[in-house]
Amino acid sequence: MSLPIVRATIEQVPRLEALSVRRLGAAPHRLMFFAGATNILLAMIWWGAWLVASRWPHVFAMSYPPVFPGWVHAFVMQYQMLPSFFFGFLLTTFPKWTAQPEVARRSFVPVGVGLLAGQLLTLAGALGSHTAVLAGVALTIVGWTAALAVFATIVWRDQRATWHARSCFAALLLGYVGVLAFAAFIAGAPATWVPISIKLGSFGMALMVFFTVAHRMFPFFASNVVLGYKSWRPMWLLAAVWGAVVAHLAIDLGHAVAWLWLPDAALFALAAFAWWRWWPRGPKPGLLSVLFLGLAWLPIAMALYTVDDIARATTGAFVLGRAPAHALFIGFFGSALVAMVTRVTQGHSGRPLQMPRVGWFAFIAIQLVAITRIASDLVRDPGAWLAISAIGWLVALGPWVVRLGRIYLSPRADHAPG
Repeated sequence: MSLPIVRATIEQVPRLEALSVRRLGAAPHRLMFFAGATNILLAMIWWGAWLVASRWPHVFAMSYPPVFPGWVHAFVMQYQMLPSFFFGFLLTTFPKWTAQPEVARRSFVPVGVGLLAGQLLTLAGALGSHTAVLAGVALTIVGWTAALAVFATIVWRDQRATWHARSCFAALLLGYVGVLAFAAFIAGAPATWVPISIKLGSFGMALMVFFTVAHRMFPFFASNVVLGYKSWRPMWLLAAVWGAVVAHLAIDLGHAVAWLWLPDAALFALAAFAWWRWWPRGPKPGLLSVLFLGLAWLPIAMALYTVDDIARATTGAFVLGRAPAHALFIGFFGSALVAMVTRVTQGHSGRPLQMPRVGWFAFIAIQLVAITRIASDLVRDPGAWLAISAIGWLVALGPWVVRLGRIYLSPRADHAPG
């Protein structure tokens, strides 16, 4: 390799001294994605340590948290980690979708600071302080409230009646109710509020945000890079998925579980049809392939839910345990998160729209983690498999998170603003 090429290659890589926390305020996705990436590691380090301590207490010991550990884990992942990425993406795209000015720094900084501080305090409190957990949840509410205020303003001013923006906003409102439900429990309300919070966060918020973004963006991305691909985004599909989700929540929260298979079977059929209709048939780049491969987990998860619903309606037993939930959480949400965040980060940092090697490692590894976590509900020693899957999450996403953090603290590769 000649000297000029070596020099040019070196100059393309941000130097260590170029890293700056101040750059997190340059764009919504920088601050929010940084907060989410930080929490991916911190949350799973705590959760993995707790699972190891629970399975092998003679090797490693931890004090019992002031709140049931599984509930803390659900709240952190659903309402702190995932929304950090949701808000970062949507605060960037809502103005584009609705043809409005970009969100000002003074509007998005409180969102990121509230979520990141809330995450840190909640995890610190999980080590033994109920007061810290309460403070962490309170700061999370502050971040959520600031975000929803911005989204509400954009939706109110939208002259296009952008249904994708309205759909995401509606999903986030359900999530906000879930955050408040968990906060009520932490403040002393009955524990019955926690399952409500978890269900609203999974089906009401996360599933609908991911599916709405997929409905809007995946066919659009494919039409830009796959020859002859025709973008297909019928609004009846989004409305039908919303109808099935609302029915699922109403039946589940109303404890009429014998009928839960109906909306779940409908969601399976809709998700399977959407995936089949959207899949790009022809040569495609890896950065596009991972979007649709991750989406394939949604019909798989709903098929598992449907099987479990039918078994519960006929026998009264959960035959699959938490396997369907983690096919949804890790399989669909985890895969889609890696795929979407990688694409947004590549594009908004001035880098080529290509799947980097560390992105491929994270995506492939998260598939193995999902399979391991699903299997943990079907084996004789679930505790060991749970711990292995948590450690696998860290191995899968650790290098990816480090790369993301470096990018968000660095100037854009093309030296453009943002």
